[in-house]
Amino acid sequence: LSLTVWILSGIFSMIGAYCYAELGLLIRKPGGDYTYILETFGKFVGFIRLWAECLIVRPCTITIVALTFSKYAVKLLFPECLPPDESVRILAAACICILAFINCWEVKWATFVQDIFTYAKLLALFIIIATGVVQLGNGKVENFTWENTESDVTKIALSFYSGLFAYNGWNYLNFVIEELQDPVKNLPRAIAISCILVTVVYVLTNIAFYTTLSVPEVLGSEAVAVTFAERLYGRFAFMIPVFVAMSTFGGVNGILLTSSRLFYAGACEGQMPEILSMIQVKKMTPAPAVLIVALLSLVYLCSSDIFRLITYVGFATWVSIGLAVFCLPWLRWKHPEWNRPIKVHLIFPVLYIIATIFITIVPMIASPVETGIGIAIIATGVPVYLLFIARTQKSELEKKIIDSITDTLQKLLIVVPKETNL
Repeated sequence: LSLTVWILSGIFSMIGAYCYAELGLLIRKPGGDYTYILETFGKFVGFIRLWAECLIVRPCTITIVALTFSKYAVKLLFPECLPPDESVRILAAACICILAFINCWEVKWATFVQDIFTYAKLLALFIIIATGVVQLGNGKVENFTWENTESDVTKIALSFYSGLFAYNGWNYLNFVIEELQDPVKNLPRAIAISCILVTVVYVLTNIAFYTTLSVPEVLGSEAVAVTFAERLYGRFAFMIPVFVAMSTFGGVNGILLTSSRLFYAGACEGQMPEILSMIQVKKMTPAPAVLIVALLSLVYLCSSDIFRLITYVGFATWVSIGLAVFCLPWLRWKHPEWNRPIKVHLIFPVLYIIATIFITIVPMIASPVETGIGIAIIATGVPVYLLFIARTQKSELEKKIIDSITDTLQKLLIVVPKETNL
């Protein structure tokens, strides 16, 4: 069942990415799904999408990946027992702060970190998959059965949050639509290659795990790759947690690196504070956007329960992405005259929307508290919109306060609007 969830999560992501290809070539503006929702359903729904992404999805995702990095890193110091929760969170906080500094200080440093740690990820996956092939060749298939398979529909639906979280990021391709050369040709090609490759790699990696570990061992392990390595690699087992820690370290860096695009798009629409679209004068980095994402990520470190955080992110993410995919048939109906270089068959968005409803509604039964918290955080965007966005006429006092705060932060961070000639 686990492998089935991984495969279905990959197919689900591919269908969503295919639908996004039409939207990306139809509405060629920065901001990705935020822009599609804004253009289709108006400012209020667009703002709620932006609010959910900025307040929950991006910072919470950074926290999850930082905690994963921390758990694998400290595993080297606590090989025989669970590491103290405080040490895990402190190291995760250090990871976020270091990478926030790098992204504020120098873009080249950030891209260099991303390149190096991506190679580490690929090497770790290659070693694990190659080991799995050897194990299969030795006839290690006893764990590939349907015995004691989970039959609770709510738990199965909840498991998709973890599977889909691993594939998360395919929708970020549309954030760079304006920078692509020949997007009509290259966007679908990038989507197809990346989604198929990632699905194959993830499925093969999990097959490798199950050649050696039983289902209870996988479920009971804090770091599955470490348990797998300890069984098979002997004194070289330390390599895997090192590589995985490097991989997740790079993952945190990648999210910080791309977050500024969303804040910039929101600020251009007047739905985010102007300060978040500004860049540092000397370093030319989006320092305010990076710092606010890092600070929110540190707030989420109040919890070290990765699966609870994934539930927060999963609900907010898939409601938002499902709504973005719904834009496709809606715009077909409202604006059939718009030029569509790619035209997706309507069966794909319909299937995607139905599946999205399933994986967002059913988990409410299994995790009502976590889902309720996620809904409550998103709902806080409503009064913010009514107070600060919907009211176009602001008093002179309000304008003075906003301008004063913006000026103070500009001087403190030494930042200016992106279009300013320096």
